Amino acid sequence: MAVVPSVLLRVFDDPLEARSVLARSRIAAQGPLPDAVRASIRATFGADLSPEEVVHRVIADVRERGDEALRHYARSFDGAEPEDLLVPAEEIARAPERIAPEVRAALETSADRIRSFHERSRRQTWIDFSSGHGLGQVMVPIHRVGVYAPGGRAAYPSTVLMAAVPARVAGVEEVVLASPPQRDGAQNQAVLAAAAIAGVDRVYRVGGAQAIAALAYGTETVEKVDKIVGPGNIFVVLAKQAVAGQVGIDGIPGPTETIVIADDAANPSWAAADMIAQAEHDPLAQSVLVCLSRKFADSVLAELDRLLGEAPRADVVRESFQRRGAIVIVEGITEAIAFANDHAPEHVCLAMANPWDYLASIRNAGGIFVGEGSVEALGDYTAGPSHIMPTGGTARFASALSLDDFIKVVPLFAYDAKQEEAAARAAIALAHAEGLSGHAAAIAARLEDTKDGTR
Repeated sequence: MAVVPSVLLRVFDDPLEARSVLARSRIAAQGPLPDAVRASIRATFGADLSPEEVVHRVIADVRERGDEALRHYARSFDGAEPEDLLVPAEEIARAPERIAPEVRAALETSADRIRSFHERSRRQTWIDFSSGHGLGQVMVPIHRVGVYAPGGRAAYPSTVLMAAVPARVAGVEEVVLASPPQRDGAQNQAVLAAAAIAGVDRVYRVGGAQAIAALAYGTETVEKVDKIVGPGNIFVVLAKQAVAGQVGIDGIPGPTETIVIADDAANPSWAAADMIAQAEHDPLAQSVLVCLSRKFADSVLAELDRLLGEAPRADVVRESFQRRGAIVIVEGITEAIAFANDHAPEHVCLAMANPWDYLASIRNAGGIFVGEGSVEALGDYTAGPSHIMPTGGTARFASALSLDDFIKVVPLFAYDAKQEEAAARAAIALAHAEGLSGHAAAIAARLEDTKDGTR
C-alpha cells in the first residue's frame, strides 16, 4: 500500500500516488462552504447560493446601489455598522502610536527591508539611438492601486506592507487599502499602523467581494482603481476573477502551501517547526515534507507530535495536516525536486547539504528558501521580497508580487522621415500581404517625400 497510516498526516512511499492525492486536495480546497457561512448566505439572500452566485449578486448590487450596498453587506457578513466607510486620515496617522512599541518597530523594520529589496529590482526606462533612430521602453507606474487585506480569521498587517511598499517604490501615485471592519465598526489598529508606515493614501472599511466590486467600479465613497492586489477568501478570489479586465489583478490567490525537501542530515525538529508554521495559517493550508527515508519521516512525525503539544493553534494545524498535509518518501534529491516542480507550490524549502547545487533545478516555485537556516516564516515578515506569491500550481507561470505588478512597460518609437529604408520596405511588403494598403501607403509616403526632398 502506498499510503502509510499516521495519526497526524499521510505518509506516502509512492510519489506518483502522492502527486495524485495532493492534486485532488487542491480541488477539495474549493469544496463545500462551512455551515456558518452557508447560514449567513441564506439569511442575506434568502437562498442557498453557491460562492459564484453570491459574488455575482454582490457585484451587481454594489454597481447599482454603491455605498448603500457596502453598508448592507457589512451588516450581513461582518456584523458591523461602520459609521464612515472611509477611515479618517487622522485615525490612520495616530495608529502607529496606538500599538505596542515592539510591534511598531517590527513593522518599520519590515517596511525598510521590503523597500530596500524592491529598490534594487527597479526596472529603468531605456532608449537606444545606436541605429540612428530611437527605440526603447518607458516605465510608467500605474496611477491608482487598491490593496486588499483580509480580516477574517486574523488580521495581517504584514500583507499591507508586502503590497503597499512595492507599489510606492514603483511610483504608484495613489495607494488605497480595503479591509473589513471589526464588529464594533473600527479597524484593526495594527493594519492601520501598517498602512501609515507604508504610505497608504486612504483606507476603506470594506471587506469581501463587496470591497473588490467597489474598488473595480467605484461608489460614492470608494474611488475606482486601476489594479487590485492582495489575498483573500474564496469570495474575494472569485470577485477578483469576475472584475479582471475591468481592472488589473495580481493573480488568483489560494490557500498557502510549502514543500520542504530534506535529506537525512537535516534537522527533523526544524522541518517539523516549518510544517507547523505553514499549517497554522488556515485549515486549508498545505504542508508537505519530501524526504529520503522512513527513518527521517518518523523523526519528523515524533517532533510534530511533541511541538503540537504546546502549539496555541494546534487544532488548526491538525486539521490542515489531515486535510491537505503529507510526507512523501523518495529515492533521492533529484526525484524530490522533480516532485516539487510537478506540484509547483508557493514555497520550496531546501533543507539539505549543498542546497546551492540544486538551485538551478527548481523551475516551479513562488519562492525558494535555500538551506535550513532560511526559514520560510522569515520570508513572511522581514526578509524583503513580497510574501504575496503564486499558489495552487500557478507558480508554473506566475511570479511573486514585485515592481512589475505596478508598472506598465510602454514601447517607444522615435523614427523620423529619414527612416531606415530596409525596415520601411519590409513593413510595406507585410502590410500588402495582410491587405492593409493604408498601412503601406502611410509608410511609403514618408519614403517618397524623403527621396524628392520635400522633407
